[in-house]
Amino acid sequence: MLYRENGQFKTTYRADQQIFPILQDRLFIGLLLVVAFVVVPGLASDYMFRAILIPFLIMALAALGVNILVGYCGQISLGSGAFMAVGAYGAYNFFVRIPEMPLVPAILLGGLCATAFGILFGLPSLRVRGLYLAVATLAAQFFADWMFLRIKWLLNDSPSGQVSVGSLQVFGFPIDSAVSRYWFCLAILAVMALLAKNLVRSAIGREWMAIRDMDVAAAVIGIRPMYAKLSAFAVSSFIIGVAGALWAFVYLGAWESAAFSVDLSFRLLFMVIIGGLGSIMGAFFGAGFIVVLPIFLNQLLPPLFAAFGMEISTAGLSHAELMIFGALIVWFLVVEPHGLARLWSTGKQKLRLWPFPH
Repeated sequence: MLYRENGQFKTTYRADQQIFPILQDRLFIGLLLVVAFVVVPGLASDYMFRAILIPFLIMALAALGVNILVGYCGQISLGSGAFMAVGAYGAYNFFVRIPEMPLVPAILLGGLCATAFGILFGLPSLRVRGLYLAVATLAAQFFADWMFLRIKWLLNDSPSGQVSVGSLQVFGFPIDSAVSRYWFCLAILAVMALLAKNLVRSAIGREWMAIRDMDVAAAVIGIRPMYAKLSAFAVSSFIIGVAGALWAFVYLGAWESAAFSVDLSFRLLFMVIIGGLGSIMGAFFGAGFIVVLPIFLNQLLPPLFAAFGMEISTAGLSHAELMIFGALIVWFLVVEPHGLARLWSTGKQKLRLWPFPH
């Protein structure tokens, strides 16, 4: 009853095509933004910011980029970690080589570097698909690992292979505390999510979905597969590159190429699968699930084993995480292929009819 849209009439096409046509959705998103920007910074601890909230925001942004490519355009990618690495090292080189380089333009330029890298390794998508495309994007991961290990110029000639940044500022305000880093990541995520939501509702977004559903039929009705696929790689790589720059600058501070290994690519793909393919909301659900689950297991499993008179080591916890991740992925693929986002959508549909029979 609380989620009924009865009586909400639209008198213009502009009102009918808005992102959130139902009043309750607009109120919920507005309340969520107020809580995220105002309430959370006043209640969360420093540990909460550094261990959960900041990683969640950055991973949600990266999962958003992966979902555009995999979920909306149907192009399987296993090179997301490489795109994050290119965004991080690209932003780093702009930041340290150009005097007085502002932080935000450096991050955006890092995203453009990732865009060029993504288009380059997206060219095989014009000829291959499925498993072969996944292997082609996996080659991007190995190439990025080699490039950032062997080409010392990209590391500003660092002898140890590790680079770092400091004294981050945005419009003269220092980004040094956990709260300021959280606000910075949250602002970028909110802007990117809004742009992505509008983009997937536009003509290019419909072209991506047509290519995903049946590329031959899409080409017959006049959609250019080359333009659609490469534009999906470009937009996805840009968002992932920005997320990689935030991961390096804001979360890590100092990093090396191993921080963007192939494990990161698989984690991002797991986020999209669990959260929901082809859903902006699914990126947030998947990122929250993957970020929070290891912390939850670390708190739950030792007391649980102790209750049965057993102990579990740190290595055992790590193995348990992997096994639970694998089981959850199989469960979602079998029971709910559209992930947590579909469960959310189903719940909203039921609320529209409650308390009447479904």
